[in-house]
Amino acid sequence: MPGDDDPGLADGLAERSFWHESVARTGAACRSSTHGGLKRGGRANYEGQVSNLSRLSSLLPVLALCLAIPAAAQEREVPYWAAMRAGEVNMRVGPSEDYPIEWVYKRQGLPVKVIRVLEGWRLIRDPDGAQGWVVARLLTPERGALVIGKDLAAMRDAPADDAKLKWKLEPGVVGKLGDCDAGWCEFDVGGHRGFVRQDRLWGSGEP
Repeated sequence: MPGDDDPGLADGLAERSFWHESVARTGAACRSSTHGGLKRGGRANYEGQVSNLSRLSSLLPVLALCLAIPAAAQEREVPYWAAMRAGEVNMRVGPSEDYPIEWVYKRQGLPVKVIRVLEGWRLIRDPDGAQGWVVARLLTPERGALVIGKDLAAMRDAPADDAKLKWKLEPGVVGKLGDCDAGWCEFDVGGHRGFVRQDRLWGSGEP
């Protein structure tokens, strides 16, 4: 494995190819799941009515679940950590596509802090303190972290300052965050895994 004299991991390790993701209409899945039970047919008889009622009754729990999901999503306590799911995410000045775009993020996995929720939208704060609204589906609850500080951050093979050095991480590198304990966090940058001091990772700890 590389030692102390190896070059740091550049930002390129955290870069991903760009892609665009369209926003599906809210509730489409819920509507399609109940469509079959609400068809209008030909001549009805007693047996057919009972069959239709049974089918509709079996769909009521599904419909109730579909209606409950948006409400439950609004009850999540803020703030909380999230990360960019897509390789390109627009931040807008308001919670609608009618509002202008303020920033375009091109760092998949970039950690952000969600500070407010609104159906289909999230108000986020990025590592530089910029705030704006993004489409909720373009965020993932999977934890990520950003290397901060002025110097290279050591990634070691155990959570200790005297553990073997595996990699040197440049500030700005993004990776997947694992468990944190006693001031150290498990960190994965494109398959390069190890332990990094928690105070060098933005996105760890309490939001």
